[in-house]
Amino acid sequence: MKYEVLIGLEFHVQMKTKSKMFCSCANEADHTKPNTNICPICLGHPGTLPTVNKKAIKMSQLASLALGCKLNSYIKFDRKNYFYPDLPKGYQISQFDKPVAEHGELIINAVATDGLTGSLELENELKRIGITRLHIEEDSAKSIHTKDKEASLIDYNRGGAPLIEIVTDPDFSTPLEAKTFAQEIQLLMRHLDISDADMEKGHLRCDANISLRPKGETILYPKTEIKNINSFRSLEKALEFEIKRQKILWEDGKAPKVQETRGYDDHSGETKSQRTKEGFADYRYFPEPDIPPLTFSAKEFSALGTELPELPQAKRLRFCHEYTHTGEEAKIITGNIHLANYFEQIISELQAWISTSELDWDKEKNTLIKLATNWLINNLITRLDEKNISFDDNKISAENFAEFITLLHQKKLGSTNAVKVLDIMIDNGADPSNVLRDYGLEQVDNDDEIKKIIDTVITTFPDQIAEYQAGKETIIKFLLGQVMRESQGKADPEKAENLLIEKLKK
Repeated sequence: MKYEVLIGLEFHVQMKTKSKMFCSCANEADHTKPNTNICPICLGHPGTLPTVNKKAIKMSQLASLALGCKLNSYIKFDRKNYFYPDLPKGYQISQFDKPVAEHGELIINAVATDGLTGSLELENELKRIGITRLHIEEDSAKSIHTKDKEASLIDYNRGGAPLIEIVTDPDFSTPLEAKTFAQEIQLLMRHLDISDADMEKGHLRCDANISLRPKGETILYPKTEIKNINSFRSLEKALEFEIKRQKILWEDGKAPKVQETRGYDDHSGETKSQRTKEGFADYRYFPEPDIPPLTFSAKEFSALGTELPELPQAKRLRFCHEYTHTGEEAKIITGNIHLANYFEQIISELQAWISTSELDWDKEKNTLIKLATNWLINNLITRLDEKNISFDDNKISAENFAEFITLLHQKKLGSTNAVKVLDIMIDNGADPSNVLRDYGLEQVDNDDEIKKIIDTVITTFPDQIAEYQAGKETIIKFLLGQVMRESQGKADPEKAENLLIEKLKK
């Protein structure tokens, strides 16, 4: 029997406001000693009253608009009751029936797979993923389990931090689609400057709901919720395992009959049962009596819409059209908003340089853009990674990188020495022209100087010269390499090869 896979995702996004959701404690759980960034309000002491973080409301509404959701003009907070050591009040302030927004969508590149064999076939088409709702709630504290598993420690610094919860429709058919969507959510939150969205640090947390059903059926069977997912790779692997596990249950006549919560173990690559899944009734929701409902006007929503920046998907599409980037190039560069802005500053500097020269931008732009793209992606980003330097700590200004590109374009700098120049610039942010002068790395394009180097190589390698003149033309690459080595990488490779061939044919 063939089965259809239904996957829905729930994301908790920790907003980077200055203070917590309902009190004035600093929202800095990662940067303070345990249990020091707390107060009677976020610990739920009797007699305390919560107040709503206005910035968090605005952030959640911007995220809603970016996800195409309908903003609700009337929202309220509710108490979600359950006991757990990391929940000091014994309840969580969340939203039940009147969330911030509902009914949105995000478009992703669709991936076709049967979800069972692991065979993948990429399709160049789009898929709509529905957003059920987006609401706000406060975070719980952080549980820290000792290595010997003899005790669990609780750090309440994170308790009360503002969270956005995004709930999708069960529109995913494959683990790869789910991972792709999660990466889009991360990118979106970063572009909006709502959250750093680092999964490893818990800024972005994901739970996956999954069920199977026989193909052709339309009813929904009990779902399994997978928790403890801390990376995109883990999300994909957990879903792959769960699909295989549930398929076996179906084939053995033991299809899931109740909702279940399972945890994912990175080491074993398996999900493990934790408990049966709670329903809405189990949480005994009721309106938060200490926080009045909030109302918003159409005028406020209209003003909010003007604050939305260019979103990642639109930016990728524009980069493909405006800069003739491939999809992969656009994805890499727009994957970091600071990198995307840096690239556009470089292009602006290159245009300014062209305007002061005798060159024509329309004739040179494709070459310059391609050169800048290649050196940015394949060299600068790579070299920064090798040196364990984040792009945000990059010392090379856009102006200096653009000048570096112009030196390459004018052939004042060869590709071999260009890497040396780039490394020096990475270390101290130096002007590339000064590096060329101070380190003697200018490219040699003077015919007479190159001919002298060629004469030295011809004298040094008579056997290889004889082989070339006997018809073994591929040896020219070896000889050219020796010319470049003798010139310490300074000779213009194209000119050196032409002069070398001209000399050998005499």
